[in-house]
Amino acid sequence: MIATVLGFVLTLGVLIVVHEYGHYRVAVACGVKVQRFSVGFGRVLFSRVRGADRTEFVVCALPLGGYVKMLDEREAPVARHELHRAFNRQPLSRRAAIVVAGPAANLLLAVLLYAAAHWIGIEEPKAVLGTPPAGSAVEAAGLRAGDWVRAVSRDGQSWDEVDSMTDLRWQVTQAAMQGRSLELEVSDRAGHGMRSLRLDLSAYSARDVDSRFVGRMGFGAPFSEALIGEVRAGSPGEAAGLRAGDRVLLVDGQPVADATSLVRRVRAAVRDGEGVPMRWRVERGGAERELDVVPRVVQTADGPAGRIDTVVGSAPETVLVRRGLLDGLQEGAARTWEVSTLTLGMIGNMLVGDASLKNLSGPLTIADYAGQSVQRGAAVYLGFLALVSVSLGVLNLLPLPMLDGGHLMYYIFEAVTGRPVSELWLARLQRGGIAVLLMMMSLALFNDVARLLGLH
Repeated sequence: MIATVLGFVLTLGVLIVVHEYGHYRVAVACGVKVQRFSVGFGRVLFSRVRGADRTEFVVCALPLGGYVKMLDEREAPVARHELHRAFNRQPLSRRAAIVVAGPAANLLLAVLLYAAAHWIGIEEPKAVLGTPPAGSAVEAAGLRAGDWVRAVSRDGQSWDEVDSMTDLRWQVTQAAMQGRSLELEVSDRAGHGMRSLRLDLSAYSARDVDSRFVGRMGFGAPFSEALIGEVRAGSPGEAAGLRAGDRVLLVDGQPVADATSLVRRVRAAVRDGEGVPMRWRVERGGAERELDVVPRVVQTADGPAGRIDTVVGSAPETVLVRRGLLDGLQEGAARTWEVSTLTLGMIGNMLVGDASLKNLSGPLTIADYAGQSVQRGAAVYLGFLALVSVSLGVLNLLPLPMLDGGHLMYYIFEAVTGRPVSELWLARLQRGGIAVLLMMMSLALFNDVARLLGLH
């Protein structure tokens, strides 16, 4: 809980400061007087006056945003000798530069964060697959437990090496968004027996892509050997005689490929509301023995399922994904661009109904992921911070009043017509923008709560 709160506060704090600093720095460079630089809203917790312009830097109680208050005749009278420093008196190009500087700062930060994560190196699961679900696209492609996906191609000619399971899932998601199939170069876990397969994604579109998409495709947990871990006291596993370190070889005479397939068999061992006895053959200390395992039955969202209250599976094999100085920067820029386009595409598809609104996330999801990434190390947290920074930069460029993109739309109108948007329309658009933002925030919060309750 402490890690979640600290991760959330640190994430928002860094991103807000960088965003507002972008506005502030360009405003100062353009000769505009900045009166206040605020991180957060509401009651002021910390205040300090700095610089020749006596700019007030403050931290407020509600850390869900920030703002840079500039000298502006539309907000208060301006002394004659300072009129040239008022924001509203600046040429259109300068006003646009000041507005776009905030989102641009977030996108630049994302490039550096992604680069730093790759410089440090990220321990990620190797792209070795567990048993794909029956009927999934992965099974239809001919992939099976223990297959190591080495490279992917969208045209069958240019190939991209797959660094990790995370990279593989990213490649699949991007291809599915475009409705394009992937060619895969696959070997066994030892790197032998290379073969080519085709993963058919032509039937998918952005409408199908959500947080569970790659799992439905068949890219679930990475390969994990069917080893028994902790056996809880009083559990069906203990009653059957299982011990930590047992390697499960057969279940009812059928070979066990990996931990994923074993867990599925246990879950499916239910008949008429009761656990079905299973005959397991396990290897222990170099010798094999037979055990009778009877799972208990629990109710899940998908119906009754068997459980043995025992940890199943070994830690998946990992690889250290690391880049050099220039390669890291190139990777950071490429990933920022890819995430930006994917985010814009997802938003557009949600607006036209081609993608589920369940993809919209809010502060609770950010807090949860922030806490998890903090516990997993600096590189993972930097990658998460970069992802949120991209999202913040892209969302702020949307043409909605109250956002930077809305102000840019006003300036485009002014550039085309030669006159600014009238005060009447500004007021109307502001009210409409507030209503849209409130609806988006409410939906995001609803999705957050639904995810935490397991309803999504």
